[in-house]
Amino acid sequence: MKYKDVLQRIPKEGFLRLTLPEIALPGDKRIALIRKGNELFNRGEYELAKKIFLSTNYADGLVRLGDRLIKDKKPLEAFRMYWLARHEKKRELFIRKMSSIIKHWLHEER
Repeated sequence: MKYKDVLQRIPKEGFLRLTLPEIALPGDKRIALIRKGNELFNRGEYELAKKIFLSTNYADGLVRLGDRLIKDKKPLEAFRMYWLARHEKKRELFIRKMSSIIKHWLHEER
């Protein structure tokens, strides 16, 4: 496969989507969806809850999903949830950890 072919197969939004589409939902419908998302999350139906939290741009739910994903050993997806939730503290902590790992790798090769 040629280099150009590989580049054309990369999704337009990249591998980690770091923005949310703006969806206009009336307040009462958004609240009802968030409640349903919380109910699904509490039952362990994380993928369905994730769809709702992303659709409603529900920051608290996205942070809880990120925490869950850390426990499930899915750090990149967890980072995505923290980023979309605009949770500065968790994002910065995660970035520091990633930087530390990269520094360790760089020193390891010497």
